Amino acid sequence: MPQYRDENLMLVVAVERYAQKYRIPTADSFDIFRKYEINTLIRKHYNALHTQSLDESFYFADDILNRIQNEK
Repeated sequence: MPQYRDENLMLVVAVERYAQKYRIPTADSFDIFRKYEINTLIRKHYNALHTQSLDESFYFADDILNRIQNEK
């Protein structure tokens, strides 16, 4: 089950980095990820993301959330 641990680690890194960047509580960051199903997307794209640095999961999430914001 190492893949699931890696997926969890990628998700934690992305949530924490997002919270730091936007100066919001980590719990709020996680709520945003759940609302827009970013947690599911990170897990879905594990095969591509795990070949990159851990920060790539944050960049991936941030890009998606920025696109969602721009569509509003």
